[in-house]
Amino acid sequence: MPTATVAPPWTYTLQLPQDPRAPGVARATLRNVLRAHGMSELAETAELLASELVTNAYQHSSGPFSLRMRDAGRSRVRLGVWDTDPRIPAPFRWGAQGPAELAERGRGLYLVTLYAESWGAYPMRGGLPGQGGKLLWVECVAKADCQWGDLS
Repeated sequence: MPTATVAPPWTYTLQLPQDPRAPGVARATLRNVLRAHGMSELAETAELLASELVTNAYQHSSGPFSLRMRDAGRSRVRLGVWDTDPRIPAPFRWGAQGPAELAERGRGLYLVTLYAESWGAYPMRGGLPGQGGKLLWVECVAKADCQWGDLS
């Protein structure tokens, strides 16, 4: 009798409440998902990226938010964070330039643009109540596959 296997691409969505513990829960879940799919080499960078995106959602939205994790092929994972605030934050709004020297905010998401292989944002419009807002996404690749070099 043949056995059933789960073949890529896989996708998981983690629904998170408006709770200060959400970034830690997101990191732990992501670490376990990557380990389960043999992608542990992505964990350090992916956790940094997810933590910054989830922290942004917690700080700048008033409702629940979600983290979506998806296999993007070739030792690559795509992370997306949806929240209820429709405003696209800098640097997702203005590109890869850094925050102003004396800026009090924006450094975490600027780190995201430095460590992610690719990134972007989409406004979410219409639909059912509570389904507006925005989606910020990033892609992370294994360090050996990175195009941007070593940032350490």
